[in-house]
Amino acid sequence: MSKQEQPILVLGGTGTVGARVATQLRASGCAVRVATRSTRPCFDWMRPDSWASALTDIQTMYVLLPDGTAMPEGFMEHAHRAGVRRVVLHSDRNVDTMNVTDLQSAERQVRQSSIDWTIIRPDWFNQDFETFFRRPVIEGHLLVPVGSTKQGFVDADDIAAVAVHTLRRADHVGETLPLTGPRSLAFVEALDLITDFTGRSITFDGTVEGYREALRIDGVPGDAIETRIRNLSAAAAKGDTTPSGVVEAVLQRPAKDFSAYVHDAAERGVWR
Repeated sequence: MSKQEQPILVLGGTGTVGARVATQLRASGCAVRVATRSTRPCFDWMRPDSWASALTDIQTMYVLLPDGTAMPEGFMEHAHRAGVRRVVLHSDRNVDTMNVTDLQSAERQVRQSSIDWTIIRPDWFNQDFETFFRRPVIEGHLLVPVGSTKQGFVDADDIAAVAVHTLRRADHVGETLPLTGPRSLAFVEALDLITDFTGRSITFDGTVEGYREALRIDGVPGDAIETRIRNLSAAAAKGDTTPSGVVEAVLQRPAKDFSAYVHDAAERGVWR
């Protein structure tokens, strides 16, 4: 199998960013292997016996772990023995601030491996407003305990484009890339833009008290509530996000602004 024919393995290739990574790789002419528990070959993080078939003939892979899933110790060594020579790990901008232990462990394993690596650390996705936050937007009330702190909302298409660039080229090997949009916005400012495009009236509650009560009513266990609050409060305590400019530097084009995202999402009927 020639280098050109060898597929790029995409683990986590069915979600908001991973699916875009797979699509953009194919559009650029790359062969792609998306491996999940339901594909052939199948891949299951909890079943080491499933790893070999997914990693066969793979030199390059993109890894996005499912929420709450840790990278098993030994996976990177297994991947290296199978022939993998480059990995791009999708992490999170607040991985350390919010003490995201699963991602901290994955970053450590990737850095300590014998494989060339790049780690991308995106901020909040623009598309969070059509996934996690879609129902609150439609219902007209969103709660996130971060007050008026400005966030670096970044578009999933741009995150995927950076991932594709780093999968196909070696100019960011050994780097950790913090990804933000071109400007920072408080949640209330982001919601105001959605209101401008949709006419929806949306209020925002950035208080810990409001968030805690809403989760309590939803039946979330108390310890889980306090963990979420502690982590989000720690991220808010860092203060306003400064746009990193990394998307623009890597892609040599402007990053997508949140207002452009809202315009497109409204045209697609996301919040109807």
